[in-house]
Amino acid sequence: MKRTLILTLSFALFSAATYAAVPQGAGPLPPPLAPTENPITPEKAVLGKILFWEEQLSSDDTMACGTCHGVPAGFTDARVGTHPGNDEILGSPDDLFTSPGVIRAELDGTYAPDPTFGLNVQLTGRRTPDIFGALYAAETFWDGRGTSSFTDPETGVLLIASGAALESQAIGPILSDAEMAHEFRDWDAVTEKLQQVRPMALATDLTPDMVSALAISPTYASLFRDAFGTTDITAQRIAYAIATYERTLFPNQSPWDEFQAGDQNAMTPNQVAGFNQFNGPANCRNCHTPPFFTDNQFHNLGLRPTTEDNGRQGVTGLFADRGKFKTPSLRNAGLRERFFHNGQENVLNNGPAPGGVDSIYIAGGGPFADNRDPLLVPLAGRPGINMQQIMDFVANALTDPRVANALPPFDKPTLYSERHPGGADRFGPSNPSGSGVTPRLITLTPGVLGSTSFKIGLQDAPTTSAIAVLGISRTMGSGTLVRGVPFNLGGPVAVWIPAPIQIDNAGLGYATFAFGIPNLASLTGIDFFAQAFIQDSSAPGGSGAATAGATYTMH
Repeated sequence: MKRTLILTLSFALFSAATYAAVPQGAGPLPPPLAPTENPITPEKAVLGKILFWEEQLSSDDTMACGTCHGVPAGFTDARVGTHPGNDEILGSPDDLFTSPGVIRAELDGTYAPDPTFGLNVQLTGRRTPDIFGALYAAETFWDGRGTSSFTDPETGVLLIASGAALESQAIGPILSDAEMAHEFRDWDAVTEKLQQVRPMALATDLTPDMVSALAISPTYASLFRDAFGTTDITAQRIAYAIATYERTLFPNQSPWDEFQAGDQNAMTPNQVAGFNQFNGPANCRNCHTPPFFTDNQFHNLGLRPTTEDNGRQGVTGLFADRGKFKTPSLRNAGLRERFFHNGQENVLNNGPAPGGVDSIYIAGGGPFADNRDPLLVPLAGRPGINMQQIMDFVANALTDPRVANALPPFDKPTLYSERHPGGADRFGPSNPSGSGVTPRLITLTPGVLGSTSFKIGLQDAPTTSAIAVLGISRTMGSGTLVRGVPFNLGGPVAVWIPAPIQIDNAGLGYATFAFGIPNLASLTGIDFFAQAFIQDSSAPGGSGAATAGATYTMH
């Protein structure tokens, strides 16, 4: 009862019923409206926050929603990978700068080399969009496939007729086999897993509202009961909770908002001049309309040929929509690492040097004219335009300091993947195969007590044997040679786990060692050590190839 009262008071300001819709440009940013079928409640919001930052929501415990929507980058992704694009050639003009996801895996969770990424993490086909524009949009994602209506993905029943783009968006990545899932993952697998795991077992530095909720309700069943009245965990409820949390994340304390509220000193003179140009001769407000700083429409900027990515056309089927993408909100744009749907620019204002977001608008759009939006008019030489002032306004006057400093409601826990960006810590020597290639462990999946889907992968292995063997020990070895092979496992090896070696497209071997971890509280914080071995008489030492060791800590 006490927790409910505290959270109710904390979230009272977020009640959509308190606010009327505010016309664009009429004042500071209003809170987003929630559909009547999914009203905002404090219990639902904190459940959604926990789910948003829960790495165990992914198939292999490596990805949370918040992994790609990180606070330091304004709820976009500070991690950037280079996707080779349609031509699958890195360093060519169609490269994309997008978000790392999961390593491709089969239905049973075993690793399977991807034709493009092999046994490296896959990259998304578009840059992670901001969530701030999505709070007020009728359609979400770059192409608008997150629709205003929400249909239960398990039953096919229409649950919300309109205003539910966030609910529609929330469920997409969870089943995406590039973003968070193994292939053919379904909602039964998702909900069954949530029934079994300990909430936030992998995270540290939990936020106060998370700590309060978990102190009273330490299981997902009890958290769902608090939010929805019963312990049932369903796709609908997951979507409702995450969307509710996201609706609490409206960044309405930027200098621009304070300026609109009457504080004439909230923006610097340079930013005021930039805003006047933004509204006036530059006409940026046509598409980036205050107070949302997006029109929530779709435009083709001519950045790349429409044949590379047809954008909105892929959803509507309309030829007139080819190459169109949703206008992102400019709120907190100054925190982002990359810009545009393909991430092709990494700075807002590059001054006189080539590149930068400003260069696109100075030129009146990108170089590809097919279906380029006629609203794009070159700003070069137009009187009264100072792009440095405009971009100062965008980069700084639209940044909410609570987002920049991860303050409530934009606070967050620290994820396992942030503490261990390469997975388990490596140690000790390895031994190459006879061909000179050194086998490596894939160690991204963390060790979680009670996990039934823990796995360690092997790549770049020789194919001289049909079997690879993984050793697990409670103590670390010194790399002493045993039959010519460095041994990184100390003491008696607790278990030997064999796995069949398969051959990838490069002719190298790979394997997956999958096993469960006992749910024993006594193992919490305990380290264990792993190393894989493959018989190969042509390897140095004449016995076999071996990986370096890997250290896992039980959570």
